[in-house]
Amino acid sequence: MNIKLRLTLMNFLQFFVWGAWLITIANYWFGTKQWDGTQFGLVFGTMGIASLFMPTLTGIIADRWVNAERLYGILHVLYGCVLFYLPQVTTPTDFIYIMLLAMCFYMPTIALSNSISYTSLKNDSEADVVKDFPPIRVWGTVGFIVAMWVTNLSGNKASEYQFYIAGIAAILLGIYSFTLPKCKPQHLKSEKASFMESIGLEAFKLFGSYKMALFFIFSMFLGGALQLTNAYGDVFLDEFKRVPEYADSFVVKYSTIIMSISQISETLFILAIPFFLKKFGIKKVMLISMFAWVFRFGLFAFGNPTDGLWMIILSCIVYGMAFDFFNISGSLFVETSTNSKIRSSAQGLFMMMTNGFGAVLGSFTSGWAIDKYFTHDGQRDWHNIWISFAVYAFIVAIAFAVLFKHEHNPKDVENIAH
Repeated sequence: MNIKLRLTLMNFLQFFVWGAWLITIANYWFGTKQWDGTQFGLVFGTMGIASLFMPTLTGIIADRWVNAERLYGILHVLYGCVLFYLPQVTTPTDFIYIMLLAMCFYMPTIALSNSISYTSLKNDSEADVVKDFPPIRVWGTVGFIVAMWVTNLSGNKASEYQFYIAGIAAILLGIYSFTLPKCKPQHLKSEKASFMESIGLEAFKLFGSYKMALFFIFSMFLGGALQLTNAYGDVFLDEFKRVPEYADSFVVKYSTIIMSISQISETLFILAIPFFLKKFGIKKVMLISMFAWVFRFGLFAFGNPTDGLWMIILSCIVYGMAFDFFNISGSLFVETSTNSKIRSSAQGLFMMMTNGFGAVLGSFTSGWAIDKYFTHDGQRDWHNIWISFAVYAFIVAIAFAVLFKHEHNPKDVENIAH
């Protein structure tokens, strides 16, 4: 099978196994289990905690000792097994601990999938990473969308079967990954290796560069914004059912379908990344992403299922730009700024800042703020919640524009392919 098709299938399943439950888990928590909302932020916090160390650790292992595709497969099989156990949990505290274990296996696979894709494409003489990776990665978004639709249309957006759907797909992906091209460790032992090199932590030297350190810090802040929309987007739409005039609306019945517009939008913006990166450079692309987050949250603040439906839909469309121009472009930027010896661990470091520290920042802080300031008599004040998130994104954008210094050179992007 053509390498591009093989990587396409890998990316499809990579995000299918996440999308089957990520957007709908709030309905399972609040609806089916009726657990306390104060602990719900911890569910998304598990992704952050796992990402603080697992992507970097597995990246080091893949750079030094184990083929990336083999490590990737093992992690997905273990992730699938934990998902099968998750519905058996009966208390919110135990649920959080088991979810943390699942995330320790899943979160590093995102960085590993990027590393496998980049390595495989670079080893293919006919491939161009900048041109070929976005169309491959877009199928990851398609997989996420398909999983959301399967969960919603099968009537499982509040049931435990969402975890079974994801678990089956994860185990299949784990088995399939052993058939992928070999991605052998690139770091060879040297007699003159420094202590940092000998223990596999040389990727952390990237923090010694002002530009890279600042990039990683702002990646953390944007990672926080991503967790805000993942954690609360679907439950926000679902809670319109408490308003009589909106109770029977399409938005309430098929909230996950509406949210999937965000992922459909991703498929379009991913394909635009090569043009925007070459034309404008990483700083302007990241700025576009940050202001897109402002509009994402602001439109949610004023939208509703009837005369404000267009704002909800536009917010979902803007999400594609907000997510892709940060996440995918950021991954490509890291690729241009590192050498092959630390490629996997550098991608893991990027994951650590976005889905690690960023997720912890977004999940814990938002959960605390919403319960303390925006929840009254059990009702969440969604208008002011989304306004506060929009203000947060705006402050981050202005700070990035002032502090991050980067001169765009189109050749830097072209060099990824070589």
